[in-house]
Amino acid sequence: MHYFLNIGSNLGNPKLNLSRGLRALEEKFGYFETSKIMESKPWGFVSPHTFANMAVMVISDKSPAEVLADIHEIEARYNTTSHRDKHGNYRDRTLDIDIMAVDDEVIDTEELKVPHPHLAERDFFLTPFAELAPMWRHPLTGLTCAEMLERLPKEPE
Repeated sequence: MHYFLNIGSNLGNPKLNLSRGLRALEEKFGYFETSKIMESKPWGFVSPHTFANMAVMVISDKSPAEVLADIHEIEARYNTTSHRDKHGNYRDRTLDIDIMAVDDEVIDTEELKVPHPHLAERDFFLTPFAELAPMWRHPLTGLTCAEMLERLPKEPE
């Protein structure tokens, strides 16, 4: 299966953190492809720290639950706290890895929702994802990443 991940960081040296995260993904999955790094403002919370994000595609025979467990293990190596505070709000993090999509699968469990429920709302997901997989279509909407990007509200300049 093709797993499309988004890896991000906004603490310390974000690009170095991405590099370390990629090395850890290589240990777990072997070969992977990446997009360019994209800088973005924090989404869902306020912080002075800009994120560095990129998309990663890995191919694995592991189940989505196994891949999620591997990702959580990698995140735990680099994060000393949860990416959410005690009220459930997002906060700054050294390394964050999300599963954006798994081929054209739809998964809706308590632990994992694929495609990612906020995929169509996040330019820092869609822009790098479109670079890696321009022909991928959301299995529920039929839209490509580029089409979802066109539907995002424009940021004031």
